[in-house]
Amino acid sequence: MTASALTETSPSDVPEDPATTTATRGWGARLAPVLAVLAGVAAVAVHATRYGHWIVDDAAITFSYARSFADGLGPVLQPGAPPVEGFSDPTWMVLLGLGKLAGLFDHGSLFGLPDYVLFPKALGLLFTGGILTACYIAAKQIFTRFAWLATLIAGLTLATIPSFVIWVVSGLENSLFAFAVVTLAVTLFVAVRNDRLLTPKVALWAGVMVAFAALTRPEGLIYAGAYPLAALFLLRGGLFWKSFRLALLSLAAFAVPFGAYVVWRHAEFGRLLANPSVAKQQGLPGIDALKRPFELAGYAGWAGVVLLALVIVFALVKAPWRRSLIALLVPLGLGIVAYGVMVADWMYQHRFASPVWPLAVIAGTLSAGELLKHRQALLRVGIVVVLVGAFVPSAVGFAAAADKFAKNPNITACLVADRFGRGFNTYADILGVQKASLLLPDLGGSSMTSRLELVDMAGLVNKPIADLVHDNDLAGLRNYVFDTVKPTFIHSWGPWAAGNGVALDPRLDRDYVLIYSSPIEGLRNGDWVRRDAVTDPAKLKAAQEYAAKTIPEVAADRFGGPLDDCGATMKPGQTITTPS
Repeated sequence: MTASALTETSPSDVPEDPATTTATRGWGARLAPVLAVLAGVAAVAVHATRYGHWIVDDAAITFSYARSFADGLGPVLQPGAPPVEGFSDPTWMVLLGLGKLAGLFDHGSLFGLPDYVLFPKALGLLFTGGILTACYIAAKQIFTRFAWLATLIAGLTLATIPSFVIWVVSGLENSLFAFAVVTLAVTLFVAVRNDRLLTPKVALWAGVMVAFAALTRPEGLIYAGAYPLAALFLLRGGLFWKSFRLALLSLAAFAVPFGAYVVWRHAEFGRLLANPSVAKQQGLPGIDALKRPFELAGYAGWAGVVLLALVIVFALVKAPWRRSLIALLVPLGLGIVAYGVMVADWMYQHRFASPVWPLAVIAGTLSAGELLKHRQALLRVGIVVVLVGAFVPSAVGFAAAADKFAKNPNITACLVADRFGRGFNTYADILGVQKASLLLPDLGGSSMTSRLELVDMAGLVNKPIADLVHDNDLAGLRNYVFDTVKPTFIHSWGPWAAGNGVALDPRLDRDYVLIYSSPIEGLRNGDWVRRDAVTDPAKLKAAQEYAAKTIPEVAADRFGGPLDDCGATMKPGQTITTPS
């Protein structure tokens, strides 16, 4: 080679310094998974902005319990209320209580946002990051160089699913529950991959994670079968008794902490089940349990679901890590079964499916990666085109679902806080009623803002009503309301008006006087006050005039802009004298 050739050598032709190259690649290898996780979380956060400051009303019930625990009042909805386990998410409630003690929740504004909005949503995104970190750990077992890419794809895919994003930022415990279940599934995946499934450490850790999941959502109990089923499906010759002993160890690791909580529950509340489970009449599954999982397939799009199934089947047949995939699919199958078994509620967007989405996405992403491995470039392009094409109908359906929910979300905590909590506080002030009670079906925002003693028409936080609802004794429920509780105020609306018959009972007209009425489809929707609580007709008229002017405007403001918050704080005793 001539001297001129040497001087004209391009920088790319110069040999790289091995130390510099190793350091550069080392930083890149460490940074790529972090960026992949952060990108997925950011994508979920961007999607979540479509729903503004929305917090579903049921979440605020847990907010109130977290406030009571942090304030040293114990497991009560309001100061002075009897202890009732009206929450079904103890771990989430504890996290919110710790947030309050740390000054991050239920104090005021953070970064210009109410902390009752920001803190639970931030926790939701934090646990989304945990889910994607678990995804990376699983992917790293298979794709040494491109685990970050699998994580990025999984994160971006989850960000397109409204059901996942909505419930992550709803204020409810869904993100924590999904994180617990995904962590359990990835634990099994990695253990099988490294031939450590049948070890005491994995059995114990799996049991502890199930206990955590079961203390986050009631259906978490079903995952107690995850480790035993994985050990059974992956059983090898001569290891039956070892698998059996470790399955018992896993069940014991679950039963000890969960059993301790049940003992405390019975000692504190006199129940073996949480009060909401009693009121919601959760029982043995019927034929609907077989049908309901197909709702998820229809929601996700049949083309995408069928292709996902085919890709997973390919991996089960061809992948050298098929046994690990089976371990991952066991919790996914249990999650689908749990979705079918759970009694459907009034909330939109499949809130009980939160663990199903990330488990399906992780399984599908890893399986698709296996399908793409060792393929020629042209074939890879074709496979990607088919995968993306199958996802297009799903993406269209997801976009429509997100738009529909953004325009008409589940009832927001702020609507309830304003309309019922602050609204009835104002009624009581106008009428001069000092000590009063309020019967109504919406407890979340009300419990955060009301100074009245709340009586839960649905029974979630009321033991006598929960028992009556569970037994379908609606006549007994009405007798309890009118003859025993005799609430100062009653509010009834929509399905509650006809569902339990309180608004149709003749004792309502006998003992109560109407303050405000909003008839819908012939049902009796409105606010009533006991006749013996009205000592001055002029005050009653003032309350009626206030309601006629203000309540429709408050409701219109909240329904017209349901994604807004309702001020820096929600505190008992707040009132509304002008539209918010």
